Amino acid sequence: MRCYCCSQISFIECCEPIITGAREADSPAQLMRSRFSAYCISDYQYIIATYSKAQRQALSEQDIQSSAVGIKWFALNVNAANSALNTVEFSAYYFEGNNTGILHETSQFVFEDSKWRYHDGVIHTDSGSIKIGRNDPCPCQSGKKFKHCCAR
Repeated sequence: MRCYCCSQISFIECCEPIITGAREADSPAQLMRSRFSAYCISDYQYIIATYSKAQRQALSEQDIQSSAVGIKWFALNVNAANSALNTVEFSAYYFEGNNTGILHETSQFVFEDSKWRYHDGVIHTDSGSIKIGRNDPCPCQSGKKFKHCCAR
């Protein structure tokens, strides 16, 4: 099965080893991809564990789970990664009921205790409900039309 993060490789080779703790993310972009996949499989414990210490103290697994109710994440595009600034700009696509949406964010990461951690992010103004036509290319970059891919 292709990885949830749309990396074009299998989940067991891409994000699963990071989520299960078999290996650590090598970069902020790789941590971003694994966090997206964790949202897809509802692994809220992993999501909490990958926040920076400063942010983790104010969150609970229940908080993350509550914020995800009714949302199904289906595609991730990493738009830019800046290793000098430890930032990743991404667009994550989701279904919420009958609506399609996008979360466009630039995330800041920190390196704590020899591990990459998500610290915070700035949400871009183009986030929110969007319209993807049935014949438009799928946001997951599969090369298929939306209606033959993630819209199913």
